Amino acid sequence: MTNIKTINFLGLRKVFFVVAIVLMIASIGSLVVKQLNLGLDFTGGALVELNYTQPPELEDIRTVLRGNGWNDAVVQNFGASTDVLIRLPSDNPDLGAEIAELVKRQDGNDVSVKRVEFIGPQVGEELRDKGGIGMLLALGGILLYVSLRFQMKFAVAAIVALFHDVIFTLGVFSLFGLSFDLTVLAALLAVIGYSLNDTIVVFDRVRENMRVMRKTELTDIINISTTQTLGRTLATSFSTILVLLALFYFGGENIHGFATALLIGVGVGTYSSIYIAGGLLVTMKLTRDDLIPPQIEEAIDDRP
Repeated sequence: MTNIKTINFLGLRKVFFVVAIVLMIASIGSLVVKQLNLGLDFTGGALVELNYTQPPELEDIRTVLRGNGWNDAVVQNFGASTDVLIRLPSDNPDLGAEIAELVKRQDGNDVSVKRVEFIGPQVGEELRDKGGIGMLLALGGILLYVSLRFQMKFAVAAIVALFHDVIFTLGVFSLFGLSFDLTVLAALLAVIGYSLNDTIVVFDRVRENMRVMRKTELTDIINISTTQTLGRTLATSFSTILVLLALFYFGGENIHGFATALLIGVGVGTYSSIYIAGGLLVTMKLTRDDLIPPQIEEAIDDRP
């Protein structure tokens, strides 16, 4: 049925399942023990926007802030190279004015304060809760979509694979203490979409081949289907990773977390689409009857 050599992806599916389970336990353990390093978007804090007459050295500003005990300050360009945004987690509503005054004393007339804001923790909690609800709704919508387009076993396999991708990405952020803000949450939603797209492509080919290869074992059908779509999967992943690497190294600090989350998610999403989702179909014993009701199949077989 295919002109290329079939790769036995599912030959080591039990090994990959064990690896996935270990990674999930480690990720969940890190999330429970270390938790996420929530950024200013979720915790609340001070925000100061400055305007310089000449493009400043951001590292010099960070050094000044660290010298005054604000080691967690995020300093980045905002729009033009002469505009600087400083963000710092804090529950002190006067902190923004203090930071602005400190920087003005350091740089004199070369800097002016454009705005000083304080984001209260209530706003941060609301963003966190709504972001979590949005992710759950996305997963629920995916479960419904795959169930309607394919079958419930496909939907369960897709959701488990997506859950694996999201938890692993969160676990990496927790383990290394990377800042988790709204851009990272947006990246997680993008990871869900990317991984689902890869999984759907494989599932679509599995469904087609199951209707054609009537005497072929399910494991062989999944191996053949995954091999047939492998070129498309690798090409998509490679081109996406190239773009993300450019964003990671040259995009600036404000989207560094976004690019990091997507790099992790695309890598693990490609792996889960090939090994986790397909392997779960075998574990759940998918059959042709799950795709074609017996009465319909008998009618097809009885056609002259």
